[in-house]
Amino acid sequence: MNMISPGLPRVALIAGPTASGKSALALALAEKHRGTVINADSMQVYADLRILTARPSLEEQARAPHRLFGHIDGAEACSAARWAAEARAAIAEAHAADRLPILVGGTGLYLRTLIDGIAPVPEIDPAIRAEVRALPVAEAHAALALADPAAAARLNAGDTTRIARALEVVRATGRTLAAWQDRREGGIGESIHLAALILLPDRDWLNARIDRRFAFMVATGREEVRTLRARTDVPADAPVLRAIGVEEIGKVLASQWSEETAVAAGALATRQYAKRQYTWFRRQPPAGWETATETDMCVNLSQIERKLFL
Repeated sequence: MNMISPGLPRVALIAGPTASGKSALALALAEKHRGTVINADSMQVYADLRILTARPSLEEQARAPHRLFGHIDGAEACSAARWAAEARAAIAEAHAADRLPILVGGTGLYLRTLIDGIAPVPEIDPAIRAEVRALPVAEAHAALALADPAAAARLNAGDTTRIARALEVVRATGRTLAAWQDRREGGIGESIHLAALILLPDRDWLNARIDRRFAFMVATGREEVRTLRARTDVPADAPVLRAIGVEEIGKVLASQWSEETAVAAGALATRQYAKRQYTWFRRQPPAGWETATETDMCVNLSQIERKLFL
């Protein structure tokens, strides 16, 4: 990945765990440098949840162009491949308008798919998928140990989703998932000058922000949860229903939990999610993706500007 390529079109990337200040920094950068803010958060793509996903407000969106926020109906599922294709189009649109594309979000898989490309795994035969997904996880893991021993050894024996994916790929294609992943297509990393900044603020500071924000979500997000849960066309396994807060507020609406219980449970779940994001962004990003531990937005703005305008 060519990280310092002044002759190539510039793209800014601001990543990090939830509540780390990404959106505010992206908006400040957009206002200062004629930018277009492009969402890279897997939950903020859904139209149904603005409050629970901390999507930028209408007032914030009016201050600079925003793309890929709330553009997908909750009855649909957004994959990394779909998002990457839409992000490529949004970046091209911004460049054509002489604007700076600013990717912002905490979904590492989305960002890596866009930058590095995606393995060209063929569509899985629905019959094979159904057969694999119907297996108890212990049987699926045993079958995977025969078909793809390396994957079986690498994966947790109770990881239902990843075991099923690895097994269905090898059964449907005759090649292991790892073999497919050795070849990636569609990445834009070599065709842009990428200035990437990962916000990794102090954990106590971050947790305090998470607690305050989730309390606000519970207080103000009930109507959007009520509306979402009332829809009969949203599948039970729809990704939007896994957004933190949907279950917690749903239990308040059903009089199963008090507001205080929901706040405590949702804040804890969000802190745990942020911890996983924190770990991923600390260990997984490519060389050249700088980190910022400051909570001062002006300091972070200067840091990403230096990366952009080398």
